[in-house]
Amino acid sequence: MNIEAAPFRHLMRMTDQIGLLEHAEGIVPRHEHGYCVDDVARGLVVVCREHAPSQELITAARRYLYFLVQALAPDGKVRNRLGYDRRWHDQPGTEDCWGRCLWGLGTAAARGPTAGIREEAYTCFGRAAQVSSPWPHAMAFAALGAAEMLGQWPDHAGALALLDGAISVIGRTPAAEEWPWPQPRLSYANAAIAEALIIAGDKLGRPQVRSDGLRMLGWLLRVETRNGHLSVVPTKGWSLGEARPAFDQQPIEVAALADACQRAAAVTGDTSWLAGVEMAMAWFLGDNDTKIPLLDERTGGGCDGLGPTSRSRNQGAESTLAMISVMQLGLHLTPAP
Repeated sequence: MNIEAAPFRHLMRMTDQIGLLEHAEGIVPRHEHGYCVDDVARGLVVVCREHAPSQELITAARRYLYFLVQALAPDGKVRNRLGYDRRWHDQPGTEDCWGRCLWGLGTAAARGPTAGIREEAYTCFGRAAQVSSPWPHAMAFAALGAAEMLGQWPDHAGALALLDGAISVIGRTPAAEEWPWPQPRLSYANAAIAEALIIAGDKLGRPQVRSDGLRMLGWLLRVETRNGHLSVVPTKGWSLGEARPAFDQQPIEVAALADACQRAAAVTGDTSWLAGVEMAMAWFLGDNDTKIPLLDERTGGGCDGLGPTSRSRNQGAESTLAMISVMQLGLHLTPAP
């Protein structure tokens, strides 16, 4: 495949005047499943990461941001699911959608393509940062948004508090070399947990926390590499002693690993971490356990999962956004030595 830019065609197919539809049957958006903050926030992240977004992408960013604003309650909690009937189907909370909302808002505040987007995102980030979450993944995603904020506003109190809270909620990392992970089982977007500690340790001046995060990430990269390519944990998770390779493998796991490796390289100055980004891009292009690309070059979409002999025919928002985020990193990195 000759990939010169991250493909946004299918993402635009999944985007309407309200937000970003969650699921697709093949490439056809499934309106009956509606929208979720999890995906809309990730959509805002990838659009704001583009160096020179088109007007179509800028319009999408405005819609994604407006969606997040509507999901955000006055107390800082966040709803997740909006039906195609334009009714919210849940109550505000601090689950993963809250953390991803902060990730999207922080990225838009720091890198949004217009002044209006940046200003509104900054205000909304402050509101969402009033609360915390007891869930490690939610706090890890919030930490990613906090890092974006602190890159522009190093003394932002809400962002600093989120990083401190992430350290506490994620917990201590075991010293054991065979399992240096704070939970007894790997689940999803695992590298975001390690990345949150790398960020928090770096920004808060806590070298041991940063070191723990780097140690976790290095171990995870080794565990999720097989025969020179990524072989990530399956949808049901993984712990020591369970068979590998295992399926179905999800793009979200690969995207989280690429983001964390990029972060580790930026924080440490050690470009050898970028090998993880290169392997993540290669995974989408077919260097994986099944030897089938997850990027559908014809449609511009990302397939929902990798099975033992095939890929999913469906191209939903989460997988497409994971693919785009990895392509963005992979197309702009300096090759690792």
